[in-house]
Amino acid sequence: MSLPRLREELELLPGPRLADGQPSWTLHDPVRNRFFNLDWPTLEILRRWSLDDGEAILAEISADTTLHLETEDIERVVRFLAENQLVRPNEQACARQFAERLDKLTGSRFKWLLHHYLFFRVPLVRPDAWLERWQGFAGWFYSRQFAALTLAALLLGLGQVIRHREIFIASLVDTFNWEGLLAYGVALIAVKILHELGHAFTAKRFGCRIPSMGVAFLVMWPMAYTDTNDTWRLTSRWQRLQVASAGIATELIIAAWATLAWAFLPDGALRSTAFVLATTSWIATLAINASPFMRFDGYFILSDALDMPNLHERSFALARWRLREWLFALGDAKPETFSPRRELALTLFAWAVWLYRLVVFLGIAVLVYSFFIKLVGIFLFLVEIVWFLVLPIWHELKVWAVRRAEIRASRRARHSAFVFAAVLLLTVIPWPSRIQVSGICHPAEIWPIFAPAGAQVSRNALQEGLVVEAGTPLVELAAPELASRIRAAQARVERLRWQAVTAGFDAESRARLQSSQEEMETAHAELASLQEEAARYAPEAPFAGVVRDVDPDLAVGQWVAKNEKLAILVGGNGRVVETFLDENAIKRVHLGDSGLFFNDSRSSSALSLKVIRIDADATRVLPNRLLSVQSGGHILTRERRNQIVPEQAWYRVMLAVDETAATPDSQAWRGSVVIRGAWQSPAWPFVRNVMAVALRETGF
Repeated sequence: MSLPRLREELELLPGPRLADGQPSWTLHDPVRNRFFNLDWPTLEILRRWSLDDGEAILAEISADTTLHLETEDIERVVRFLAENQLVRPNEQACARQFAERLDKLTGSRFKWLLHHYLFFRVPLVRPDAWLERWQGFAGWFYSRQFAALTLAALLLGLGQVIRHREIFIASLVDTFNWEGLLAYGVALIAVKILHELGHAFTAKRFGCRIPSMGVAFLVMWPMAYTDTNDTWRLTSRWQRLQVASAGIATELIIAAWATLAWAFLPDGALRSTAFVLATTSWIATLAINASPFMRFDGYFILSDALDMPNLHERSFALARWRLREWLFALGDAKPETFSPRRELALTLFAWAVWLYRLVVFLGIAVLVYSFFIKLVGIFLFLVEIVWFLVLPIWHELKVWAVRRAEIRASRRARHSAFVFAAVLLLTVIPWPSRIQVSGICHPAEIWPIFAPAGAQVSRNALQEGLVVEAGTPLVELAAPELASRIRAAQARVERLRWQAVTAGFDAESRARLQSSQEEMETAHAELASLQEEAARYAPEAPFAGVVRDVDPDLAVGQWVAKNEKLAILVGGNGRVVETFLDENAIKRVHLGDSGLFFNDSRSSSALSLKVIRIDADATRVLPNRLLSVQSGGHILTRERRNQIVPEQAWYRVMLAVDETAATPDSQAWRGSVVIRGAWQSPAWPFVRNVMAVALRETGF
């Protein structure tokens, strides 16, 4: 076997001890500043590479070590070296090979733009010499004395924040304006610069080279970065862990001292600056940098803590293997061998990363769509979805397609296909739907009796439990001012009538006859209006029913105030339930549909219901506060001008109660309403919403 020649500038460095206890080595490519971990078999092969003969290498390894390698192991090393450009190119074909590799890397202009839109770096400074000069000054920040002082500042500052938490929260609310957001932006930039300096100084402290610092753009979103690849030279896992956590530690130090400064500084610009620095550092550290689901500091900290470089890729490979075994039971060898506990943890971690990235990349896609004009936004949205979400799934499906013969022969695959088809069928075929909302159960006929204005009770027939027929007088109220106005109107009508009777006795009266008739019509209309208003002071029962909730202090001669409630007339035609449904639910409900009502107190059995009315228009004002979310209902509302206004369109639905109470009752009950709606496919609401959003957003 003829072996390719290695590049002369490659460096072989001692590496950390692996998790299984065997030593490792690191191969450094100084041209690209890339590092490759080598296991023992690969090292022994590379040590004898100068023999330039595969059989000789295998024989010498068998004679000098306990390893027993095969030709496939040397072929694996050859592929590894060639794929990572660690061998010398063929002198005769090197130009062609480099051109082909360049074309493969760059691709078309569209592909180049796509890659540089999704991610690219802009190196700004080469700080290695500067970091070397400032190592003496930075050394104090790594001392135990500074750590103790920072811990004391943190505890003291948090204690003051807890004692004055109302002021702290109020300060947080006050910063939600344009000036506050600008201050947060400036503070975030400053904190991120110090964050990267923390990585750089720590790596330099352990003798690593920092070739560049700058800004990286992830989907056009700027993020500071520091090239700390040289930390792969470190053989101590603890040192690498310190470099990875230095950025978060720097932000926490800033947060600790800024919190202490906020607690003791007087009100003013300095205290506001300390508050912004404290909150920015805490939020940025906990919400972004500490997450192990993206390749931020939390990921590298977890990788070094577990001593598992390339944690994402290795966990993804294990999760894909586990998925294929669950679905097809192909019997493939595991990508790596771990303990059962770690294997389960890595599999769950991979699934968590996939779900996290699904949410994050969908959010980024929506954000990108929102920031550009509609046509460009739609295109970039599709790029995000295809690149980050569709392509990984497509690559896995391509692997399944290549191995389709094995999959077809697998009994587990047939079971998986049956389960998948059953689940798909269950989501497509219509199912009876149940709509559960809150509702109010009250009498079908209820008529409150109010005093229309301030008046005196002249006759009272209101008694608790009194059964009355339609048209029965209930109470008479005397309003002296209204009575005076009625008498004045009657006198005016009488005067105008006499003027009309005597109009023929003189010429002047005959000339005013037409205007007198118009005045009489106006006077009659005014008198009729006053008499109609007076009828409100002597209400009669509009329907047969029972008098309930009578004011116990109501008596003849007593004065009542305007709009004062006197009693309630409850009809005997049963009870109804009133509820409100949103736009999606209202389409599944029709007249005659049945339902159930469950009292919140569960003091009675469920009541059978039937839909009797569905409003065609959405309500603008919620008539009953008990159905709002703030009162325990299901409708999200806000208060405007002393009215309860729903946040979205809700349609009123009335349902009749089949069981009629033995005696009419004025009490209203709140409870749960369950309506048996029309049959619907479980997947249809999702499909309909997606289509609605697509049609709305793609319209120009």
